[in-house]
Amino acid sequence: MTPVPAGSLLAATDLRKTYGTTRALDGAQFSIHPGEVVAVMGPSGSGKSTLLHCLAGIVTPDSGSITYAGRELAGMSDAERSALRRTDFGFVFQFGQLVPELTCVENVALPLRLTGVKRKEAEATALHWMERLQVEDLRAKRPGAISGGQGQRVAVARALVTGPRVVFADEPTGALDSLNGELVMQLLTETARAASAALVLVTHETRVAAYSDREIVVRDGRSRDMERFV
Repeated sequence: MTPVPAGSLLAATDLRKTYGTTRALDGAQFSIHPGEVVAVMGPSGSGKSTLLHCLAGIVTPDSGSITYAGRELAGMSDAERSALRRTDFGFVFQFGQLVPELTCVENVALPLRLTGVKRKEAEATALHWMERLQVEDLRAKRPGAISGGQGQRVAVARALVTGPRVVFADEPTGALDSLNGELVMQLLTETARAASAALVLVTHETRVAAYSDREIVVRDGRSRDMERFV
């Protein structure tokens, strides 16, 4: 088995995952260091989203190894992996996936509330992150009353509110126009780096990958680190 790169916060070696007769991952590798931004690129159906879901402990690979902070994800219970996704991992999805019944500040505070933080404290922390993402004026609005670009910045604030060590962003600008996409990427990468969070960007867009420190290309379930091929 391929060794885990020294100093990695999150690493995967020889990942394989099959759905029926479809081989989604076929020996994929991955590693990311604290504070690093890595873009996972590839065409639709290449396996990049499956790789992200495995790294986040959402999907269990058929074989291979994933380590986070020196621990094997396979050795954790479902409850332990769920706890990681509430505290150590943050998520930004293509369409934001905000809860429509909650205000924006309540959406951002939700991950803290799920860990038992009292409402006043959670919303104060949420407002701090909304200010950093330049959406504090939306605190009382609901997702249906704001634009897509604003909603995605609210979603970024929600992803960062718990102080995660790893942020997973799956096509974070896929539903936005180019102007809003650039603003979201600028704020996402700046705030993640300022918080020393590792950022995994899944994208097929070169303009999004340009914000990363390093690119990993996934094709037919296999990956290669482009840093080693330049």
